[in-house]
Amino acid sequence: MAPVIEVDGLLFKDLARTGELLPYEDWRLDAATRAADLAGRLTIEQIAGLMLYSPHQAVPNPGTGPFPGTYGGRTLAEAGLPAWALTDQQVAMLTEDHLRHVLAITLEPADTAARWSNAMQALAESCPLGVPVNTSSDPRHGAAEATGAEFATSAVDVSRWPEGLGMAALFEPERVRTSAAIISREYRALGITTALGPQIDLATDPRWMRLQDTWGPHAGLTSDYARAYCDAMQTTEAPEHQPGAALGLPALEHSATDAGWGAGSVATMVKHWPGGGTGEAGRDAHYGFGKFAVYPGGNEAQHLVPFTDAALRLEGPTGSASAVMPYYTVSWAYRAPDGTVTNDSTTSDGNSPAPRANAYNRVIVHDMLRQRYGFDGVVCTDWGVTADPDPEMSAFGQRCYGVEDLSVAERHALAIDNGVDQFGGNSDAGPVIEAYRLIAERDGEAAARERFEASAARLLRTFFRAGLFENPYLDPTQSTAVVGCEAFMEAGRAAQRDSLVLIKNRRPDGGAVLLLPATTRRAWVPTRHVDASLGFMRLPEPARDIDPYRAGGAALERAADPREADVAVVFIESPLSEQYSAADREAGGNGYLPISLQYGPYTAHAARESSIAQGDFRETAHPDRSVHGKTATVHNAHDLDAVRAARRAMGDKPVVVVLRMHNPTVMSEVEPLADAVVVDLGVAQEHVWELLRGRFEPSGLLPVTMPASMETVEAHAEDLPFDYEAYTDAAGNRYAFGFGLGWDGVIDDERTRRYTARS
Repeated sequence: MAPVIEVDGLLFKDLARTGELLPYEDWRLDAATRAADLAGRLTIEQIAGLMLYSPHQAVPNPGTGPFPGTYGGRTLAEAGLPAWALTDQQVAMLTEDHLRHVLAITLEPADTAARWSNAMQALAESCPLGVPVNTSSDPRHGAAEATGAEFATSAVDVSRWPEGLGMAALFEPERVRTSAAIISREYRALGITTALGPQIDLATDPRWMRLQDTWGPHAGLTSDYARAYCDAMQTTEAPEHQPGAALGLPALEHSATDAGWGAGSVATMVKHWPGGGTGEAGRDAHYGFGKFAVYPGGNEAQHLVPFTDAALRLEGPTGSASAVMPYYTVSWAYRAPDGTVTNDSTTSDGNSPAPRANAYNRVIVHDMLRQRYGFDGVVCTDWGVTADPDPEMSAFGQRCYGVEDLSVAERHALAIDNGVDQFGGNSDAGPVIEAYRLIAERDGEAAARERFEASAARLLRTFFRAGLFENPYLDPTQSTAVVGCEAFMEAGRAAQRDSLVLIKNRRPDGGAVLLLPATTRRAWVPTRHVDASLGFMRLPEPARDIDPYRAGGAALERAADPREADVAVVFIESPLSEQYSAADREAGGNGYLPISLQYGPYTAHAARESSIAQGDFRETAHPDRSVHGKTATVHNAHDLDAVRAARRAMGDKPVVVVLRMHNPTVMSEVEPLADAVVVDLGVAQEHVWELLRGRFEPSGLLPVTMPASMETVEAHAEDLPFDYEAYTDAAGNRYAFGFGLGWDGVIDDERTRRYTARS
């Protein structure tokens, strides 16, 4: 622990061990002043460490998997250490590599998380200058069970909330504000001070695999949510307004100098600039086959709105989201606000380079984000954009799109030149240090040092604003009391209930299905089957049978035979589709497949005959990425078979379909077979049963439009919202944005009037 010195009757940490009070140690000064002072004292090696993110840290480390760790060269059990002990790798990254941004993947239980955080902070404080650790996390409060379409990791004991699209179904910014305030309180109790979110992309293409993590395609709703979330996450409220105040949880201290900030603040990193939801044909840029974002509707400006009008202009005292993450995409023929149409600026020798990914695109980061919109916070790349690419197009590899010809160090230097401060998924300081040398050789040592200090100061401001230099330590007992406390859990459960969307509730005779009568006792719940596929990381996943039934206090008794059941409840998932096939390429095709939102086979006769964007060093024989005329089959086509089987088996008895929806789904195959349809956007199944048993009235609204057909999806422009036809059922209900049913029929309230597809 650092010694304490007294100045003017006040106590300060002597983190530099100089015996005198340095500006960065003086908590009476504002964060920007302290950060600039400390940045000037750091070596280039220490700054390089600040500019990196650690690999994902599991606590305790299992010793296997993609990020194995050891404890004195042994497993945790062999070493006989507590679960919160630091691994050899964590000690090395803090002391040798100077990393101070640690990305956590599992932190459970809260007691272990708090003790592990304390161990890291104590080690960091013992190092020269005593720079603490800023622990970060991807979203970890989702309520849904993981499937092949999801990849976020949740902690067991935190409060649970609907997934992003489920929160959007509430159509209530204040509920988002409440959720963010609670999540920030739990984050700080776990030692987390930066959230890698929220994801504020406008999800204008219904096929995009990351759509479920967004708040949908509506610019107004997403902007209102972004303001509410970032304000609540970053602001340390007055003690009486802090989450848990009524429970007697201890108040968290305010910053003495920086308005809104304090020990309850969690910095937000909004993503993905300048909007990641416009991948051509719905493909995603985690993969080389999905690297191009296109704007056939000329709608670039609207995708900026959640950033420029909301996240970067908060109404609360912190003023702006702390950090921005550009997406992986190459923004093809992107039209900037000043009218410039660019894939990138020309090089100094006058040559026009290949189109480049956003972090390497000077117009998108430097000219727009930094200069036009004046953002002076942290710019952090998305994960894995600097290493050399994988030779196989279909791999989950690196994403240095358009700069494959540069060295790793040159890629870092180019991004830094554009205004990038930090590199996601890169824990090797060597290329950052080499980038410094390249910039120094070109511009001189003083200019290079000034540029690196600017990034260091931006990064350090969060540490000071969150109070980490004064007290980064946690009380494990208090952490246990905060994380997952009943009041927080119930708030999350209420949001889950309210996010469920009822879109059909009608028998052939015109009567309503739900509420189910009190005599309903037994439900037939068929099993599901999913074919073999490739997972998120492009690793093979075998064919599998899935039992969707979860017993619980609200669940109906399960009938083994549909003849013994009062109702069939068929749990299905929105279609799971492949984007690319190496086998198709090897057979002479281009490898690209239509992304289907229907369960039956689909042939893309309506797709554009030639792709808008193309070009990759791995594609020479067939550079065109069109899927015109190609046929898609989905991995879970059996879901439709299960609905058909239930309809046949149940006769006149009701069939209820519960759709776990990741993407808007073509309902023409399913809806006519069902008497009632509930859309689940990421909740625990217990709440579905509560709805089916009538314990609460449905109030969720569709945050997206369900397409009438795949043909209307193929004909739409990837960057435009609400430009494809909505499905209409036999009752005349359009499954469009904002539609939902209550017990008395179509919901028409303040929410539906405030947020329409036209505003």
